[in-house]
Amino acid sequence: MSEHLFAEGNPQPPDSGDEVKKGFMGLVGSVRKFLLELLEIRSNTDAAATKESIIADIPFKGHTSWILVCSIFIASVGLNANSTAVVIGAMLISPLMGPILGMGLSLAINDIDTLRRSFKNFTVMVVLSVITAFLFFYLFPLRDESSELLARTKPDIRDVLIAFFGGLALVIARAKKGTIASVIFGVAIATALMPPLCTVGFGLAIGKPWYAAGAMYLFIINTIFIGLATFLVIKYLRFPMVRYANSQRRRMIARAASITGIAVMIPAGFTFYQVFQESLFKKQANQFLKETIEVYQFNSAGRYVDNLTKLEYQEGDEPSLIELVCMGDELIPENVINTWRVQKNDYSRLKDAEFRILQGGKDDSEEKFNYVSELYEKNKAELLNKDEQIRLLEEEVATLTKNAGKQIPFESISAEAKANYSNIQKVGFSYQLQTDFKKLDTIPVFEVQWKSDANANQIQSDSRKLENWLKLRIQDSTLVVKEVN
Repeated sequence: MSEHLFAEGNPQPPDSGDEVKKGFMGLVGSVRKFLLELLEIRSNTDAAATKESIIADIPFKGHTSWILVCSIFIASVGLNANSTAVVIGAMLISPLMGPILGMGLSLAINDIDTLRRSFKNFTVMVVLSVITAFLFFYLFPLRDESSELLARTKPDIRDVLIAFFGGLALVIARAKKGTIASVIFGVAIATALMPPLCTVGFGLAIGKPWYAAGAMYLFIINTIFIGLATFLVIKYLRFPMVRYANSQRRRMIARAASITGIAVMIPAGFTFYQVFQESLFKKQANQFLKETIEVYQFNSAGRYVDNLTKLEYQEGDEPSLIELVCMGDELIPENVINTWRVQKNDYSRLKDAEFRILQGGKDDSEEKFNYVSELYEKNKAELLNKDEQIRLLEEEVATLTKNAGKQIPFESISAEAKANYSNIQKVGFSYQLQTDFKKLDTIPVFEVQWKSDANANQIQSDSRKLENWLKLRIQDSTLVVKEVN
């Protein structure tokens, strides 16, 4: 019957496939439009104000130089004392970010004069920072190799990502109409420009140049990728290029800026590639260790000391190194070690790596003592960190417990007050901080609004009674009742 009806001129049934396709395309279009509106930043960018604010932060003289010296001292003390909070404070006041943003901006907008000033001020800042940190650690009697210092000597792929995305967040925040200050502070902490420079001074002061080299490498990574992020964002936002009256000079400066930009990107790409390759090597090495030494069962007095495992990635002809340390009198059989060497070759990035095991019965007493000393120092730093964390947590718990004890059942108290005092119009409650500059107290405050037609004497009497009742009700003699209109 349906065929007969359609044959007589009734409309054809809709093609369900076409309808689904149209619906899907409409959904994709809606999602695309939503994402474009969500992620669009050009319309809310103030190019002129952003350029002006970045250029204003480039100069390094007078107040800025003293702020840098003070922040270097603070960071050095914090690193020496293994205090994360002090290091964070130093990073917040450091002015190092200004010239780096200036270099990225100048390359993006073809401003060679700003690039020259930025690079000059950046160089002066770095040199002054390293000299200040060197003098502090050289003259200061306590020069322990704290975990905060050692953490800045071995950058990895995460430092590259932090620097790049931190730089993106910073430039986007600076470009927004109404700069987001909290983002700027957060990036200053995350990218950590100050601590590596302090560690450079520390390494030079104690005669360990490899510490200084590792920390300077981390600082260069941060600098390059923050500058690269700045360059890319400014280009994306289409900031106006600097124009020159002399067309020949304009072309020359444009070429110089382009060459400089490419010269910056090449080491940035090489650094990312190198650190990425090292990260892949260590990932496979850790997986190899997890499947071999970490599952090996010692029969008696042997123990694998994972804290002293050495993974060294090398480029070129020199082989990478996987070195393990085992303590105790029990030795791992040679056939087991040979089996592990064969298993190592199953990993593409470990084939050419040297595999070495230092065991208790094979290394001399001096070498064993050095390993034990290093292990002790590492554990001591970890214990200091844990003790500090435990202390902070205990203080936080004590504060929360104290405040929890002060919480009141406001809903039931206000209902009781309304039942006892018919003239009450409104009741409010809050905690108020008070100090006599000797101690700080938290005072519970009730704000009461009485009916406008109530007798003044009655209100005064009820206020006294209400205050006495509330002190008894919540068992707090510091309570205060205030009248509001």
